[in-house]
Amino acid sequence: MKDLLETLVIALVLFYLYRWIRGTFAIQAALGLLFIILINAVVSLLGFTTLNFMLRSVLDVGVLAVFIIFQPEIRKLLYSLGQNTAFDRFIGRTGSDSVIEEVINAVKVMAQSKTGALIVFARSSSLQDLVDVGIRIDARVNAELLQTIFQKDTPLHDGAVVIRNNKIVAASCYLPISQNPNISSVFGTRHRAAVGISETNNVFVVVVSEETGRISIAKNGALTSGLSIQKLRAEMEKSLGEEKEGDVGFSSEKAELEMN
Repeated sequence: MKDLLETLVIALVLFYLYRWIRGTFAIQAALGLLFIILINAVVSLLGFTTLNFMLRSVLDVGVLAVFIIFQPEIRKLLYSLGQNTAFDRFIGRTGSDSVIEEVINAVKVMAQSKTGALIVFARSSSLQDLVDVGIRIDARVNAELLQTIFQKDTPLHDGAVVIRNNKIVAASCYLPISQNPNISSVFGTRHRAAVGISETNNVFVVVVSEETGRISIAKNGALTSGLSIQKLRAEMEKSLGEEKEGDVGFSSEKAELEMN
């Protein structure tokens, strides 16, 4: 019975490990490591001493190689575990109704004028490393201010605005780019950055395309594109609206990653 339970645990770990790295370059790297292990086993059986020594030397640094090769995936997993703690669930929502309305008003104008924008709603204790390297603003969320920041002729337009504690805390913040191969090639750096930051942080991101004016959102590592203003408002109220009784934290519902 104990052996059966142990086998089931190992099988579950391997299953979820595969789901975790599926669709990333890590799956190819894992297959490569598995191939080396199998070759080493065959070489050992055949008694090829020199080849066995060389392959064992490679495998001796295998643990370090795993941490180097899978560093993005490991970081993503640790962030995911960290943001699901009990402490995290006690932190309230990040946007009041007035903040949501100001952002929606700005997005509506920027979508019509095809002004590219990247707006990140962060939890009260997150993204400090990105804020520190951006341009500090610490201003009330205002539709006109957001439009001004993202105008092409302003020095702050290239990068993201971070909204935290109902304030614009920083602009021109550069976000990590997602390496997810499932993101359609029609999406550029701005959308990949939105997905990238939502893969490793519990954030809600609004994106306006500079090429098409299309409105998108990113959360939980997924991107939903082509939203109307009404749909954007509904998504923001669901994920960011003022906390109601029994509600804490961001909405856990995962957005669909659009492929076209």
